[in-house]
Amino acid sequence: MSPLGPFAPRDSDVPLAEGHIPGLRGAPVRTPIRPASSARPDPRLWASVAKGLAARQLWIELYGLPGYGLTLGGPTAEGFAVSPRDFRPLPEEAPRPLLSGKLTLAGLSLDADSPLDLWNSPTPSRAFAVELHGFAWMPAMMAPGDRGAREALAMTLAWHAVFSRWSPFSWDPDILARRVYRLACAGRRLAGVATEIERLQLTDILARQARQLLRPPGGAMGRAERLTAAAVAGCALSGKTGAAIRHKALKRLPAALAATIAPDGAHASRAPEMGLELLLDLLTLDDALAQLSEVTPEPVAEAISRLTLALRLQTLPDRRLAVFQGGGPSTPERVAAARAHDDAPAAPPSGVVGGVLRVSSPLLTVMIDVEAPARGAWSAAACGQPAALEVVCGRDRLFTSAGWTPRALDRQALRLTPGASTLTLGEQPLGEPLSGWKSELLGPRLVGPPIHVTRQHQEGDGAVWLEVEHDGWMPGYGLMHQRRLYIDQRLDELRAEERLHPPADRPEVVRALAAPYALRFQLEPGVQASLARDRRSILLRGPSGRGWWFRSDGPDVAIEPAVHIDDGLTRRSLQIVVRGSARTDAETKVRWKLSPAGASGDPS
Repeated sequence: MSPLGPFAPRDSDVPLAEGHIPGLRGAPVRTPIRPASSARPDPRLWASVAKGLAARQLWIELYGLPGYGLTLGGPTAEGFAVSPRDFRPLPEEAPRPLLSGKLTLAGLSLDADSPLDLWNSPTPSRAFAVELHGFAWMPAMMAPGDRGAREALAMTLAWHAVFSRWSPFSWDPDILARRVYRLACAGRRLAGVATEIERLQLTDILARQARQLLRPPGGAMGRAERLTAAAVAGCALSGKTGAAIRHKALKRLPAALAATIAPDGAHASRAPEMGLELLLDLLTLDDALAQLSEVTPEPVAEAISRLTLALRLQTLPDRRLAVFQGGGPSTPERVAAARAHDDAPAAPPSGVVGGVLRVSSPLLTVMIDVEAPARGAWSAAACGQPAALEVVCGRDRLFTSAGWTPRALDRQALRLTPGASTLTLGEQPLGEPLSGWKSELLGPRLVGPPIHVTRQHQEGDGAVWLEVEHDGWMPGYGLMHQRRLYIDQRLDELRAEERLHPPADRPEVVRALAAPYALRFQLEPGVQASLARDRRSILLRGPSGRGWWFRSDGPDVAIEPAVHIDDGLTRRSLQIVVRGSARTDAETKVRWKLSPAGASGDPS
């Protein structure tokens, strides 16, 4: 058995070729010509690569030494002190991964006759392997009662029999954190169906992994989640063993939370879903400390408060999250579970959190990205999609993005500009994810020239006016992209203007060139779109059946196939694409409007 664990990707899991964006016009696009500024090696990136390479080799050599496991030993925990509550709800339709049948994870299944066979079998995809080793199956497996708990115990002991020795994949810090967290939450129930020997072995397994979780490596992104998981394990384990792990984790956690959570409550990655998941973990820690009759540290309580405030603004009328910067929409049940403690459940009509601005009318809710993607270690889930927007009409989410999240590692192209509801110039990406061995060292960071975003925002007299501008297209084309939005709150109408223009203070003379642009509006799966006879208007209908007219004065308006990522799985969807050509030495404008169907001027 390879120390890297069972991992044999299928052909469908091979990363997409550069320049191919599936479903976005249904065919490979031209390989973009990158501006000279992005082609220069970034000294900071290469310094991070060198540091990561040296650190990775150091820890592999150290943790792979014979006898290293002895250093993870300590006082023996005789049992479990409390049962931390995982607030994440289990979907009613979730498959029960019982060993009598097949194990289903990440949309794929694996047959196994016994737990040992399962852990010794190649997995169908990397996503499956991540969920398998992260014990994502644990909550669903234990739902049926004692029978499920016995099977989960057998799975856990079989994992230990095969992977008790450290290996880079199965003991990866982020995978380890999820395994420790889920094992800590389930530990007391597992011990209830275990023999005395199995109970002692179970506590030893959790204690060793929690101690490893407190050791390097592990970057800034995910540190708060790892320390929270270790603290939860320290609460679950009884005696001096649990107390030592808990106190060490809680001592380090405040600094990690300060680096991870911004003053407005946003996650440093800018992904709303990551903030939601961290909030759920911290609520579990708060519950476990309460069961121990210990006071929750003030930094933890403050982090819960700030994350809750951010979650209010990030929750849309369809009761799911805004989809930005590598964060998915989650589910209404999951969002409700994270907000159950919130005394003010109603979301404010407008505000900014994590660089995403929310404005609304009685029927329209518009979210727009008004900041640059995260940089450095925090960019592993970032998307190069400045000024991307999301529009909810009533409770129907109409305009969204392709929904890429880190769970869809084989769909990296959807992180680029065409994967969101924004404008693309020359089919050129604004930043590119690291790939190959550099990605293995640093994660799939988004690298490229920095993007500067400015905004102006005014409200009053029944209207909201917003202007967002970024310089992402300056290196390649010398053009700024300005997106102007006007929401008539009395008519529930959204009017917009996309403007490509050379900056007024540009001194150099630019040769006139024509650059193709594509203004995309990614539609939520299930939204119906019908092109009117005027070829410039499109009737949109969401699940509620309410109709909305989209109109544009662009040269070419079309409905095209697209793809959408839903919880790591690919779904078919549609997109509206307005195409045209922009001059690099002059101003180009494209106007569009979204209004309720039945208003005056509807195409016949």
